[in-house]
Amino acid sequence: MEKAYPMVSLINEVVEKQIPAELVARVKGTKDKKQIISSVYPYDRVMKKAEYERQIALLQIELVKMQAWAIQTGEKVVMIFEGRDAAGKGGTITRFTENLNPRGAHIVALPKPTDRERGQWYFQRYVANLPTSGELVFLDRSWYNRAGVEKVMGFCPPRDYLEFMRQAPEFERMITRSGVKLFKFWFSVSREEQLRRFLSRAQDPLKQWKLSPMDLESLGRWDEYTEAKESMLFYTDTADAPWTIVRSDDKKRARLNAIKYLLNSLPYSGKDEALLSDMDPLVVGSAKTIYEQGERVRTPVED
Repeated sequence: MEKAYPMVSLINEVVEKQIPAELVARVKGTKDKKQIISSVYPYDRVMKKAEYERQIALLQIELVKMQAWAIQTGEKVVMIFEGRDAAGKGGTITRFTENLNPRGAHIVALPKPTDRERGQWYFQRYVANLPTSGELVFLDRSWYNRAGVEKVMGFCPPRDYLEFMRQAPEFERMITRSGVKLFKFWFSVSREEQLRRFLSRAQDPLKQWKLSPMDLESLGRWDEYTEAKESMLFYTDTADAPWTIVRSDDKKRARLNAIKYLLNSLPYSGKDEALLSDMDPLVVGSAKTIYEQGERVRTPVED
């Protein structure tokens, strides 16, 4: 078993030492894969496959229309996909792009910086991947690595982290004022669902590559990542480049609503307004309206 699935023993060790026993028991005791474990997710069960497939097929037609409009008008669109490990970012990007013309729809998933890139301005390697006229760019993680994993794991000194928080809003303001349409998605997954997905991946030979020692380390640092996310939202959720939160315990609902949000936000030709009218506010919304369990809810200041 260990030779065939090398991540099983590693993840079991992390789970035993760092995850609350009650949470582990609840996840392992839920045998029905269609049942939502988290008590704070707005639905008890995942969306039915037939309805999901019907909607995704129609939405992908809308995405093709949107790309044709971007090419015709010279629009430039950037979508950032961020979130905790196993939140469903990669699968959503696939559903966005699988029927688009790859010549004008680019998925960017940068590896760790080279020695040369480490000596550059932090944002420099991302600038090189911004779109030209008529292009769509999908960033599978982005410059926000500095606000998340680099902060939590101590990969950057506090001075660099604080400078990033100062520069990011200005950088994004320059991007949007240059004519780029920038969308920032944060995929929010509960701790229960994250653990269930990690355990499933550890025993799937086709998904072993999705797990790394760094991913496993994140399992035991839930609170630290929550704190890092809250700080990131506080400093970088701006009028020029707001964050959009997508609850992703149900991947099907997350994908559909992320796509609907994007399409509703762009004035492309031939839009099917009826198809896009039922975007679910319980699944997708602003950073001010959707929270993960364990996050601190800020009390509104009374007039």
